[in-house]
Amino acid sequence: MAREGDPSLGFLTRKETEIKLARPTRVKNKTPAPIQITAEQILREARERQESEIRPPKQKITDPSELADYRLRKRKEFEDLIRRVRWNTSVWIKYAKWEESQKDFKRARSVWERALEVDYRNHTLWLKYAEVEMKNKFINHARNVWDRAVSLLPRIDQLWYKYIHMEEILGNVAGARQIFERWMNWMPDQQGWLSYIKFELRYNEIDRARNIFARFVECHPRVSAYIRFAKFEMKNGEIDRARNVYVTAVDKLVDDEESEQLFVAFAEFEEKCKETERARCIYKFALDHIPKGRAEDLYRKFVAFEKQYGDREGIEDAIVGKRRFQYEEDVKKNPYNYDSWFDYIRLEENAGRKDRIREIYERAIANVPPAEEKRYWQRYIYLWINYALYEELDAEDMDRTREVYRECLKLIPHKKFSFAKIWLMAAQFEIRQKNLTAARKLLGNAIGVAPKDKIFKKYIEIELQLGNMDRCRTLYARYLHWAPENCYAWIKFAELEISLGETERTRAIFELATEQQHLDMPELLWKAYIDFEISEREYENTRALYEKLLIRTTHYKVWESYAKFEAFTPIEEEDEQEGEEESEALIEQKKQCLSKAREIFERALKHYRENAPELKEERAMLLEQWLTIESQFGSVGDTSLVEKKMPKRLKKRKEISSDDGPTAYEEYYDYIFPEETTAPNMKILEAAYKWKKQRMDQNAD
Repeated sequence: MAREGDPSLGFLTRKETEIKLARPTRVKNKTPAPIQITAEQILREARERQESEIRPPKQKITDPSELADYRLRKRKEFEDLIRRVRWNTSVWIKYAKWEESQKDFKRARSVWERALEVDYRNHTLWLKYAEVEMKNKFINHARNVWDRAVSLLPRIDQLWYKYIHMEEILGNVAGARQIFERWMNWMPDQQGWLSYIKFELRYNEIDRARNIFARFVECHPRVSAYIRFAKFEMKNGEIDRARNVYVTAVDKLVDDEESEQLFVAFAEFEEKCKETERARCIYKFALDHIPKGRAEDLYRKFVAFEKQYGDREGIEDAIVGKRRFQYEEDVKKNPYNYDSWFDYIRLEENAGRKDRIREIYERAIANVPPAEEKRYWQRYIYLWINYALYEELDAEDMDRTREVYRECLKLIPHKKFSFAKIWLMAAQFEIRQKNLTAARKLLGNAIGVAPKDKIFKKYIEIELQLGNMDRCRTLYARYLHWAPENCYAWIKFAELEISLGETERTRAIFELATEQQHLDMPELLWKAYIDFEISEREYENTRALYEKLLIRTTHYKVWESYAKFEAFTPIEEEDEQEGEEESEALIEQKKQCLSKAREIFERALKHYRENAPELKEERAMLLEQWLTIESQFGSVGDTSLVEKKMPKRLKKRKEISSDDGPTAYEEYYDYIFPEETTAPNMKILEAAYKWKKQRMDQNAD
């Protein structure tokens, strides 16, 4: 089918409007020309010789009837397009904008309202709708749209911002303030509160802004919120108020993860107020209450403060030396306490001496765990990881980084356990060095020495990004040879073949997978296989798969899925006919689909009635699903067929005997089916069935 022309290009295709340039000829004589020209001359001549662009012809409408025909034709085009792609919001927007361009605002509003009925959660529709009303100066209509938008989507901040901006432009400050108050009732994020505060400050409403700040810190009791509040008071010259804000924050957030920032800001505030003793007390209080691991920035600020206002010299070296001595004592007492090594290494990294850092790393990794058990190695292995990352990122010594990874992989006892993280990090390092061969060699060794799911997945992902499909197939084959019960691997292998359009390969993979004796998640595998056949429109194969699955399991969800498939199998498209009534052929096809679904439900109910009469809840759920399907088919369906088979739900009690206490009772629901009420001797038959089943189990044992 030929592609239609674009009306904006005069009903020409994009290809027809492209400017075809001559193919550049190959230069044979590369000697310099006697007369040289500049790039500026080349560009100027190219500009002068450039042909005018091709513009589509303009359509002139000179007659009212011609205009009416044009509008009718355009509206029919838009309506046809909407019927095809009702979910596409861009079509609705184009339609509404076109009606707006025709100055038919009632029709434009009708289009916008129809679009919102389709997807009212799309905030873009609300924004464009309101902008149209504002642009054409329909202020009340715009207010109505904004009010509906913020009522339906109160968590979309952009709607509130636009609504408030419109009212502020109109000079309706009270209305904008009222909208802000409505928004604050929803407790938005920090930016919403800050916008409200800035709004009040624009109109010099300091007291209102202060009250809003108080509500803000109650809604978001975070360090950053209190710091903003205190800076606001400081800016307005209210030092006592700012100090009270900091004191309140310390009382409430002393154990917060970000409390370090609070103490630093509080101390800097006192420092600006020339209260050095107060600042010193704050620093000391913070160092006593904040864990040492989170107080690094605080230590640095305190040292800088003492250097500026104190009389002690070399306080920074003293603090570092004291901490170094403490860590040395810790690692001497227990060299296998790897947390102490991590803290010691972090201290030396902050000092910035490479030789010292490498020495500590070498001493730390020399303490190999005494037992070859993975739980003892899990913390130790991160020493190697940090060492490699330090050499790569900070020291920028790539050869040494490679050597660290190599020695680490030699040290790990791969026959007993391994770490996929190390293999993957080593391979990713080689990829960053653009050494793809070394990365493949590492990952290949990992698969051969210590295969793991993570290694296979990452290796396949790398090869897939490089477009090596044959390597991906080989890796999936090795993956499945190593773990044939892994349904994830089977499904991903099949998805790879589906993406390549290899239908027969995909079907063969699924067949091999379903023939495996042991699978970790067979339900996902069968679902993927069935979905694949449905996507290929191989409905007979799908039915065969359901029958094959029912041989293996008779779970009620399998019956339910089978019946839904038969009921809602895509019906062949009929030619479009005028009117709203369905064609007789389509109704007949619906009857056939419903008949097949009824047969499946009848088979399922017969199976549960004869082979598993104790599974009454499953039978009831199947009947409810059947009733739902019958109701969905409208006039074609017959709910009376199912309603007469629906069971009665009864609440009963049964005894629960316990060894160490009195007998208790448990309530449960039982279902009485119509055939059970008509057969008085059903309980005797059930008892006989249970007795026969027990005898068969005893004979089997």
